[in-house]
Amino acid sequence: QVQLVESGGGLVQSGGSLRLSCAASGNIGSVNSMGWYRQAPGKQRELVAVESSGGSTNYADSVKGRFTVSRDNAKNTVYLQMNSLKTEDTAVYYCNVEGRTRRNTLFEAWGQGTQVTVSS
Repeated sequence: QVQLVESGGGLVQSGGSLRLSCAASGNIGSVNSMGWYRQAPGKQRELVAVESSGGSTNYADSVKGRFTVSRDNAKNTVYLQMNSLKTEDTAVYYCNVEGRTRRNTLFEAWGQGTQVTVSS
């Protein structure tokens, strides 16, 4: 019922920047939170950054001060601005949205994933 489309991934040198975007569409009544997770080869998926509808944010310690999550509520879009990228940021990044449909049923949706590769 709810679909997420991610964009913005790619190859960048260490110290560079990338901006990811994720647009949600479909049977959306309200959104509680939108954010990003990532999974590196051989590692478990981890939370990167999430912003709730109330404006609170939650960042992984490894990205604090370098990454910024933001939302455009009118467009149901979440962004991840990534600065001062490090090689250890290399991973597949997944967008996540949770909320309620127009019939007030809970939903959670995931994006298809976008590859971010940081070279030294």
